[in-house]
Amino acid sequence: MTTKTRTAITIESTVQAPVAKVWDYWNQPGHITQWAFASDDWHAPKSENDLRTGGKFSTTMAAKDGSFSFEFGGEYTDVKEHKLIEYTMGDGRKVSVLFTTIDDATKVVETFEAEDENPVEMQREGWQTILNNFKKYTESH
Repeated sequence: MTTKTRTAITIESTVQAPVAKVWDYWNQPGHITQWAFASDDWHAPKSENDLRTGGKFSTTMAAKDGSFSFEFGGEYTDVKEHKLIEYTMGDGRKVSVLFTTIDDATKVVETFEAEDENPVEMQREGWQTILNNFKKYTESH
């Protein structure tokens, strides 16, 4: 059996907020629903999160006009509070999110395995847009 090597994509942003706030806004369902989408015509109407190694999470991402929706979810493989979250998505791809304190800010670096349907650059842009939404939401609340 051959194991396919996937392309790893890394995105990052520095959020002007302390790591405890960034961690909470990243992980609490009430906050996730406010930022987990890539454009203004989408939203995240539902989110569930059991943040622990072996815990599962799921966020519904949907077009506001009701034309399309999907579940983004997976299972945590490693959680180190205020430092690291690793998980495997439902399709088997792996993701790592590092949180690093830099003075009064927090650098968030997210690395994920690309899927096969869409171009790598399109995936990078989509995930970066969601991370930018997270930054904007966290800094303004």
